[in-house]
Amino acid sequence: MPARLSKALLVAIGFALALAACSRIDLAYRNLDRLVPWSLGDYLDMNREQKAMLDDRLREHLAWHCKTQLPGYLDWLDRVRGMVADDQVTDQALQQRTQEAREAIGRVAEEITPSVTELLRGMSDTQVAEMRDAFRDDISERQKQYVDTPLAKQIARRTERMEKRLTPWLGELTPVQKQRVQAWSQALGDQNREWIANRAHWQQQLLLAMNQRNDASFEPRLATLLQRKESLWTPAYRAAFQNTERQARSLLVDLVQQSTPQQRRFLQDRLAKVRTDFSELKCLRG
Repeated sequence: MPARLSKALLVAIGFALALAACSRIDLAYRNLDRLVPWSLGDYLDMNREQKAMLDDRLREHLAWHCKTQLPGYLDWLDRVRGMVADDQVTDQALQQRTQEAREAIGRVAEEITPSVTELLRGMSDTQVAEMRDAFRDDISERQKQYVDTPLAKQIARRTERMEKRLTPWLGELTPVQKQRVQAWSQALGDQNREWIANRAHWQQQLLLAMNQRNDASFEPRLATLLQRKESLWTPAYRAAFQNTERQARSLLVDLVQQSTPQQRRFLQDRLAKVRTDFSELKCLRG
């Protein structure tokens, strides 16, 4: 549950482009308070009081986020649009945009930590046991899906997923661009193994913290898990993560350089649409 809670909040409301994948951003944003509890059921069977508490806090956090954070996302989107318009999609510029997005996610993590602490502190031993079992199943399923398959198939599936993600932003990829995506996927190699190992490590650290959830040390330990998770990375995962970011920036730089005029117009129109959808949210006009 907490892993999904942190992911749902930090990604779904913490980063603009996560919502941009929805056909109607306004609809998705206004209904996150209903969508997130559904996902929590994967990890925990909450009682009525816990569900009510989560609903109330989630609405408060969404209101805070829309009022205080979304205006900054509009500025961020303007900077991205400017990069494309001025032909300045460079490694340096992408590093800056990534850092800005990371800082935005950090602000959301800091905002929700007290609520997550209160919710998790109130969990019963039975619920913690359910969480442990759910985490075990989660890792087992991901291991089968992403690791226990031949590396060539992993690379092919990763290539397919990336092409699918890129199409809504660039339109149909050219043969040269598809070759570049294939090269990107190959460069990542066996990264799935490190990714899943890090996920299991984070889950284990959370379970250890849950064993001490009635102690004064619980809130700072949870703050580390939500706000400073990088401090818990193993050296192997840190190296894999840095390579993943480096390869992603290189891919984006090359794809934009290889893009046709039609694709650039398509990308600009898509970014403009995302910005319009965000700017028209009622919470920004209220």
